[in-house]
Amino acid sequence: MRNKDRTNEAVLRLEKLYPDAICSLEYTDAFQLLVATRLSAQCTDKRVNMVTPDLFREFPTPEKMANADINRVEELIKTCGLYKTKAKDLVKIGQQIMEDFGGNVPDTIEELTTLSGVGRKTANLVVGDIYKKPAVVCDTHFIRLCNRLGLVESDNPLTVEKAMRKLLPPDKSNDFCHRSVLFGREVCIARSPKCNECVLTDICPKIIKKK
Repeated sequence: MRNKDRTNEAVLRLEKLYPDAICSLEYTDAFQLLVATRLSAQCTDKRVNMVTPDLFREFPTPEKMANADINRVEELIKTCGLYKTKAKDLVKIGQQIMEDFGGNVPDTIEELTTLSGVGRKTANLVVGDIYKKPAVVCDTHFIRLCNRLGLVESDNPLTVEKAMRKLLPPDKSNDFCHRSVLFGREVCIARSPKCNECVLTDICPKIIKKK
């Protein structure tokens, strides 16, 4: 089976398995998603969702965050880990959005990655979920699934992103990434994947090799 055909089949099957492809982070606008995603680095989405209500209550906009007392931001996000670095980034992000983008969260990966602490994973998430542009969010689950399906042979996020942009239907790429996260957490886990429960076994080279 060609990689393109395998990709399309995986898209269809995960679509049936997870009809609602949504981000597990809770937010109401582009700025909140940007902040929540920055906080999620080396932290669970569940923990981030516990922290952000109080953070957004005090600093709901780029302008408010730009003028925030960094010690107060640290206090609010302390349980997320790496809180000092993250607090500096959040305040800086607020300042950059106000100074460089007129108070609006930019809508391109190139512009978003100029913000403090924002990499392509975060940028793709914002571009896809908020601005509804084709995006490939390369988190650990997505990268693992693409490798196991034989679609890529790399753990480098940028390499995987570039390869999968060529294989995924643009209008389904962002949702497929969300579904890959759910599938990676529940079935195609890092250690001892639940192959006997997997809907992709017949198109997975890793399974085929075991037979």
